[in-house]
Amino acid sequence: MFRHSIRTLVVGLCALTAASQGATAMALAVPAGQYQATPATAPALRSQTLSDLATAMKGEAFAYASYSLFAAEADRQGHAAVGELFRGTAQTELNEHLRQAAALAGTVGSNAANLREAISGETYEHQVMYRDFAAQARADGDLDAAELFTEIAADEGRHRDAFRTALTAVTTGRGSIPAPPTADVVPVPAGPPKVKAARTRANLDTALHGEALAHARYLLFAAHARQTGNTALARLFEGTAGVELHEHFAGEAVLAGLVSTTKPNLRKAIAGEHEEATVRYPEFAERATAVGDTAAARYFRDTAADEAKHMTAFRQALDRLR
Repeated sequence: MFRHSIRTLVVGLCALTAASQGATAMALAVPAGQYQATPATAPALRSQTLSDLATAMKGEAFAYASYSLFAAEADRQGHAAVGELFRGTAQTELNEHLRQAAALAGTVGSNAANLREAISGETYEHQVMYRDFAAQARADGDLDAAELFTEIAADEGRHRDAFRTALTAVTTGRGSIPAPPTADVVPVPAGPPKVKAARTRANLDTALHGEALAHARYLLFAAHARQTGNTALARLFEGTAGVELHEHFAGEAVLAGLVSTTKPNLRKAIAGEHEEATVRYPEFAERATAVGDTAAARYFRDTAADEAKHMTAFRQALDRLR
């Protein structure tokens, strides 16, 4: 199987452990503060604002997952302070920025609604996205990527089936919530891309962002399930989130060459934070202000300011390594 062959290419352990995931799940259960909004009380946001919030969530989820891997690499290289900087920034991206965007967008619904959303996403990935990616990678000669995409497609089918069973239990009271899956953790060391085709690289980028977002959304759904007293459903969402991150995202990260050594990782982080601080979030804030979505505009402005601080901290860390 691909997951076993990939271990011959890598050493060390991924820093994204199940224990840290559990801590994240509890952190995500905290109310979203000044940006808290629910479908019942919040005015409807314009479609462009909702689209911008969705883009923000995807970017913040990807930053969390990437920075966590960068932290592990910094630790392996003996740069403990940089590792702590990456970890702290990752937590801000997930537990503040993404959570606040999700609150504004009304991402979390009832347990049944959350399960239907999960089923829809897993069905698409199982039946369409990963099958297409596998066929394209095979045609382009990227056989490791084709094998990984095929395995992930099968995993997503199992996730869909488990969520369908859970939905029946939640809506009818018949049956029980399935046991959560266990992630087969894939180590992610520094290394170059292991695919050759531009199309495979683009598909890996799409997949990485999708898996990071699925991880974050499922933690939000898990937090809601716990708040409503459904601990079995919370465990199912948390376990699935772990597979999306520690297995799927990590396996794709190895093939994509996502992690470099610490100095290039810092440069990549600086470039990303600069774009968010100076272009993306200011544009989102301007659009939200123009249509009267004031809470969203404030969120975008505040997040831009945070990203500018992150950029400065990463630059200072890079300067200390020179």
